[in-house]
Amino acid sequence: MKTLKGPAIFLAQFAGDDAPFDSLDHIGRWAGSLGYKGVQMPSWDKRLFDLEKAATSKDYCDEVKGTLAQYGVELTELSTHLQGQLVAVHPAYDEMFDGFAAPEVRGNPKARQQWAVKQLLLAIKASENLGIGDHVTFSGALAWPFVYPWPQRPAGLIDTAFDELAKRWLPILNAADASGVNICYEIHPGEDLFDGATFEMFLDRVKGHARCNILYDPSHFVLQQLDYLDFIDIYADRIKMFHVKDAEFNPTGRQGVYSGYQGWAGRAGRFRSLGDGQVDFGAIFSKLAALDFDGWAVLEWECALKHPEDGAREGAEFIKNHIIRVTEKAFDDFAGAGADEATNRRLLGLG
Repeated sequence: MKTLKGPAIFLAQFAGDDAPFDSLDHIGRWAGSLGYKGVQMPSWDKRLFDLEKAATSKDYCDEVKGTLAQYGVELTELSTHLQGQLVAVHPAYDEMFDGFAAPEVRGNPKARQQWAVKQLLLAIKASENLGIGDHVTFSGALAWPFVYPWPQRPAGLIDTAFDELAKRWLPILNAADASGVNICYEIHPGEDLFDGATFEMFLDRVKGHARCNILYDPSHFVLQQLDYLDFIDIYADRIKMFHVKDAEFNPTGRQGVYSGYQGWAGRAGRFRSLGDGQVDFGAIFSKLAALDFDGWAVLEWECALKHPEDGAREGAEFIKNHIIRVTEKAFDDFAGAGADEATNRRLLGLG
């Protein structure tokens, strides 16, 4: 068995213009001071990280790692959530997602998609230069507006959407394979890959590509009322990354999974800081330890109530206390009598 690495923290929700969140040096010092051993990097935020430089300069990559190392922190993985979203955008979401793209391609869906693909390829090369084997992103979505079958979906509509999604991602997955990098899709509502069934539909279409993998985040499954522990057992071979994020689901006579268009604080299903929600992290960490998962346990802070700095401070200790240092011996070794093949045969009555 293997011991998970951590605690680590995803920096996307913390980066800002004010110290200590305004530069790699400052935020690295802050993360290290809280007890984090790793940071997961949003590749789009140039206040912290220059993606193009990382894709073209190993010296820059060494500089990034050195800056973090002085605070006892590693760079765990890169994230392209925003760019991955733009690989596939249904026209209904064009205007809302335009802000994720570079200004020069906004208002031009074709150019925006091409830009997004180039960003993914840069992130793959940057991961290779950094010596990082896993990378997290979103799949994007063409079929999401049709998630509820009313009116009845035309026959073949979802097949066409997933065929196109796979067509767009396959060259990216092949590039990732050439660089020795796993693409880990965060299974997430709003994406075409939002549960196990949709991941399998996509995986079939990319012919079981070895680099098509999963970032596991149980909070999104609580909000869908999906069995997040069974998910681990089903997809153990594909889970390469882990976001430690809590959530709760408290349905009432007024709202359930869809939550009546309410804001986050008023929803039946909402994200919470670690320990404040309903996720059974003891069971999750136990399952991952038993399955030899040796990736990073990464806090993603999203909470409708608690201040992010409090969530980050408490989250480091929470993850540290849940990581299981796996045993190197069986608990009943003291009672072992020793054996050999001859003894085993005698005990079985085989002479």
